[in-house]
Amino acid sequence: HHISVHTFRCSLHRCTLQKYVQTEYAFEKCPPCSVFVCEWRSPEQLKDLLDLELREGGEAHPQILQRCRDAIRYSVKTGHPRFFNQLYAGMDPYSLVGRFITEAINPSLYTYEVAPVFLLTEEAVLQKMIEIIGWQEGGDGIFSPGGSVSNMYAVNVARYHHCPDVKVLGLSALPRLVMFTSQECHYSVAKAAAFLGIGTNNVYVIPSDKRGKMIPAEFEKQVQRAKDEGALPFMVNATAGTTVLGAFDPLEEIADICERHNLWMHVDACWGGGALMSKKHRYLLQGIHRANSVAWNPHKMLMAGLQCCAFMVRDKTNLLQRCHSAQASYLFQQDKFYDVSYDTGDKSIQCSRKPDAFKFWLMWKAIGTKGLEERVDRALAMARYLAEEIKKRDGFRLVMEPEYTNVCFWYIPPSLRDMADGPDVCTTPYPQVAPVVKERMMKKGSMMVGYQPHGDKANFFRQIIISPQVSREDMDFLLDQIHSLGMDL
Repeated sequence: HHISVHTFRCSLHRCTLQKYVQTEYAFEKCPPCSVFVCEWRSPEQLKDLLDLELREGGEAHPQILQRCRDAIRYSVKTGHPRFFNQLYAGMDPYSLVGRFITEAINPSLYTYEVAPVFLLTEEAVLQKMIEIIGWQEGGDGIFSPGGSVSNMYAVNVARYHHCPDVKVLGLSALPRLVMFTSQECHYSVAKAAAFLGIGTNNVYVIPSDKRGKMIPAEFEKQVQRAKDEGALPFMVNATAGTTVLGAFDPLEEIADICERHNLWMHVDACWGGGALMSKKHRYLLQGIHRANSVAWNPHKMLMAGLQCCAFMVRDKTNLLQRCHSAQASYLFQQDKFYDVSYDTGDKSIQCSRKPDAFKFWLMWKAIGTKGLEERVDRALAMARYLAEEIKKRDGFRLVMEPEYTNVCFWYIPPSLRDMADGPDVCTTPYPQVAPVVKERMMKKGSMMVGYQPHGDKANFFRQIIISPQVSREDMDFLLDQIHSLGMDL
């Protein structure tokens, strides 16, 4: 028979959080040689293992505990020091505690009366991030459910800024709008144009140089082209830290062009924004203080934990509120007994909204700006170490010198090395090597690294370094392991 909910909760805490989480290494720095990043199972195998069907009756307590253990066991351990697959990694204990608190309290951030602590911590974090960006006059912002949504907010706010009638009259009242972005931008920019009715044909794509940076002269040509066509150019999306190459667009030159042509300048710094915390590396985002809006994801380089995404505007006229608000009378009454300027929920297109800033606030309080700076500096130093090791090793070749912590390289098995000495190294002869190595890597479970083709370049590995737990030994292991997995190809 079923036990009480209280008994189950106590048992869940004692057994699952303490024992299972530890034995399955959900978030611990563990002996890498003995613990896997993942235990690969095919979808069919995993469906059988998990017994996913939902039935009329409930299950017994021991079975539910086993479900918890299986969920941990067969998930990818993204806190493992050898998880290099995405633009997030590592596990910060203070952030995790912050998440325990917010999940237990289960608040929604629309008004001060229902989420007082979390609205105030969000505002404190946003104002500090705005200060770090360099907006001396201040600004405004909101945490959003992902960098893709932040970029969508940027397009919507930029359009409203140029054509405020759009909120009431809709697209039919507007001229043809054109926006600009580089060929290296995140795919969410095109999604935003489609979602907001601007249309992907009206996203003019600007060529990038061989390092992945937008070419300013080409940008200005495209602006003139749009004007010659009778369209209204209204914004540019500049990228600070591209997804694959980790490139930073030249923000100062882009800002000059925006000023000449009255364009809204948005900087997608979701990935590269972390460098702003480092005195040594913030030069990568030189000119970001001239942007009209910025997207920055602390859940990436700063390890705040998914999801944690800030969207900020250099504006003190309540632009976000005016653009997005619907003034629901049952939430945002103007005759409340406290200062209703703290009811920030109407700046968002969401109603229910998670307190994503709190975990970042708690982590920042614990380790300080200095601790965040050290984290960024260490990650970039480790990327430099890996790049130098790649140059020393037979069969490894850098795609380019890394500017950030994206280290992109090819592995060339011994059987193909004679073919790889010519000028066509980037297009032939080994696009199949990376997918096979990745398959073997996943089935072994020892680490996870991503790969992709890019432009005219055949499949290459993209190694991402974030976590301060990552050591030189982990970098050496990565290269040894790739060679071990692919040497027979």
